[in-house]
Amino acid sequence: MERRYASHPNEVKAFETERLREEFLVPKLFTPNRLELVLTHEDRFIIGGAAPVDQEVKLETDLKELGVSFFLERRELGAINVGGPGLVAVDSKEYELNPKDCLYVGQGSKEVIFKSKDAANPARFYLNSAPAHQAFPTAITTLNDAESGALGSIQNSNERTIHRFIHETGIQSAQLVMGMTQLKTGNMWNTMPAHVHPRRMEAYMYFDLPEDAVVFHLMGEPGETRHIVMRNEQAVISPSWSIHSGVGTSNYTFIWGMAGDNKAYADMDSVAMKDLK
Repeated sequence: MERRYASHPNEVKAFETERLREEFLVPKLFTPNRLELVLTHEDRFIIGGAAPVDQEVKLETDLKELGVSFFLERRELGAINVGGPGLVAVDSKEYELNPKDCLYVGQGSKEVIFKSKDAANPARFYLNSAPAHQAFPTAITTLNDAESGALGSIQNSNERTIHRFIHETGIQSAQLVMGMTQLKTGNMWNTMPAHVHPRRMEAYMYFDLPEDAVVFHLMGEPGETRHIVMRNEQAVISPSWSIHSGVGTSNYTFIWGMAGDNKAYADMDSVAMKDLK
């Protein structure tokens, strides 16, 4: 598991492109038959990917990094399938996840195993994990059952559908919040006008991008913005002081995950367009 440290906005102002990418971009999430994990000290959040093809992939790491006897002893986990049909076994109970379904695994679950139903069309599980102070039941929400709503307009190139999986009135958790936003064809902007939420960090994972397409992910303080060029199935860490927005050369889908002081989806500080620099 790779470790990333927390950052201060005054320091980030001096970062060149490569340093920005080293600190905030998670370029590789899915390696066949392996688990990829990045631990950021921003709210002790873990971003990862499990890509079982013809072998099972277990949720495990060097436990010295976490100071526990098993991965979810003091953590909770969200997994969203962005590949073919898959299975997740939690303490021997199997859950079937079709594309874009979400599974929440509560604190105290001792064994989590990821599997694909078809090696020719393997599952790919995008993972977010946060520290947990209370155990909640393992639960699944399909894309069709998620709380969903339309936002934006074609006039602003941001017509999109937001699906909320793990949140205040959905799957219950200690602090983890997860969902997915799908941009409609011909729309490229997400989350603009921008906002920050100093009470929580956030991570984005962009996918459903054509091979030759990119997303320009915007970050930084509102008056000192930066950007990171991202490609399909890459994630980015957004500190609580940073905006998190993006525009693509094509429409795309992204998964958002948050951890911090509350689970209120609407708790954000909006940034006026005139204040962006």
